[in-house]
Amino acid sequence: MKMIAPSILSADGSRLGDEIAAVEAAGADMIHIDVMDGHFVPNLTIGPGLVSSIRKATKLPFDVHLMIENPERYIEAFAQAGADWITIHVEASVHLHRTIGMIREKGLKAGVSLNPATPLAQVETILPDIDLLLVMTVNPGFGGQKFIEGMLPKIVQAKRMIREIAPEVLLEVDGGVTLKNIRAIADAGADILVAGSSIFGSVNYAETIAAMKSLLAAPTVTV
Repeated sequence: MKMIAPSILSADGSRLGDEIAAVEAAGADMIHIDVMDGHFVPNLTIGPGLVSSIRKATKLPFDVHLMIENPERYIEAFAQAGADWITIHVEASVHLHRTIGMIREKGLKAGVSLNPATPLAQVETILPDIDLLLVMTVNPGFGGQKFIEGMLPKIVQAKRMIREIAPEVLLEVDGGVTLKNIRAIADAGADILVAGSSIFGSVNYAETIAAMKSLLAAPTVTV
């Protein structure tokens, strides 16, 4: 089943708890939390303290995407804050296998992400050790960016690699997901669709998520 993960990067920060509760009521499957440090990406967002504060707003899984340098330093803090999934970047972790092991030792689902220009070969050996592969379809750092069309073949290739090496791994796509392209992204192989501004920038969250799920409901074309 395809899943929708609203990214709170695009939510109203002054009423974050209400925004999270609203997308849960609207049918979201998980909450995507973008953590940025101002070094790995040119933006600074939230830390474990705020994640802990908003944990009480929902029972949905927290999908925490660490776009930070030295992510191994913060696994413990985000685990304690209430993360259910923690995804780190292959470009930011010197000891990738060790950091993935740290996440799993906390009883959490572990993911690895790639920037648009990073080749899939960088994650081939780690696939059997993770639960999630996240393909970025914009350059990370800011919400509201346009989907990079050249990433569709990469999503297809990622899904094929998963099928061959670790079929249980879920494929997540983050960046520029809209009602216009969500079906094409799903057909390319995505299992989890992260959507920020297309949900939180809409007038009615429930209608938008329902429309997305309707587009995803039809049988996916095998690529």
